[in-house]
Amino acid sequence: MNPVALVPVYNHGATVGAVVQTLHDLALPVILIDDGSNAECAAVLDALVAASTEASEKTSLLRLPRNGGKGGAVIAGLREAHAQGYSHALQLDADGQHDAAALPAFLDAMREAPQAVIVGFPRYDASVPTGRLLGRYATHVWVWINTLSRRIRDSMCGLRIYPLDATLPVLDAMPRHSRMEFDTEILVRLDWAGVPIRNLPIAVRYPEDGVSHFRLWRDNARIGWMHARLFFGMLRRLPRLLGRHFSEQR
Repeated sequence: MNPVALVPVYNHGATVGAVVQTLHDLALPVILIDDGSNAECAAVLDALVAASTEASEKTSLLRLPRNGGKGGAVIAGLREAHAQGYSHALQLDADGQHDAAALPAFLDAMREAPQAVIVGFPRYDASVPTGRLLGRYATHVWVWINTLSRRIRDSMCGLRIYPLDATLPVLDAMPRHSRMEFDTEILVRLDWAGVPIRNLPIAVRYPEDGVSHFRLWRDNARIGWMHARLFFGMLRRLPRLLGRHFSEQR
C-alpha cells in the first residue's frame, strides 16, 4: 500500500500548515489542492511546498484555475493521486477540525481492510452549531433510506480514506456535481457498488474563528436535489439492495 494525504484548501492559510505537519509526522506525503484561494493563502501553500525537501515530507500542490467547490477539489485530488501511482488517498479538511490523534487508527484500518473505504463519524464537543447537527441528521436518514442500511454512519465527515482502484470507476460514472454534496454522494455510490465501508469515531471541534464555506440556501438546495436523485437511483437498484439487505440479516 502506498497512501497519500489529500487536503483541499480554500482560504485556510491560518490552519493548513499545522494540518500538513500532522500528516508529515505520520510519514504521509501530501497533495494540497488549491481551490482558487486568495493571494495570501496561495503564498502559504507555495511556502509549504518549498519547505518540503525530504521524501518523507513530500508536499506537492495542485492549483485549480478557479474555485469549483470542495467536491471539485477532492475529485481533482483523487485523480491526481491515482495518476501519481498512489493506492489510497486520505482526505482531510484544511481547517484543523479533526483530532489528529485518531489518524493512526484510520491508517491501521486501511492496512487491515485495504479494499474498504474508511470513514469517520464525528464525536462533537459543545462547539458544534445546533443547526449543523440537525442538518446532518436529516442527511443521515436519507443515506440510510438510499442504501437500505446503516452501513454509512456519517456521510458528511471530511476525514476518510479511499481505495483508489475501487473509487475511480465509481467517480467516472457519477454526475458532475462538485460542491458540498460530493462527500455524501460518493459514499452512497461506493456502497451501491459493493465497496466495503468501515466507520471509525473521530473527535471534531468547531473553532470560534474557523472558516466555513457552507452557504445555507445554496448548499442545502444542492444537497436536497442530490438526495432526490439518489432516491430514484435507489429505486432502480431496489431488488439488488433488498437482496443484499436480507442477506446481511441472516
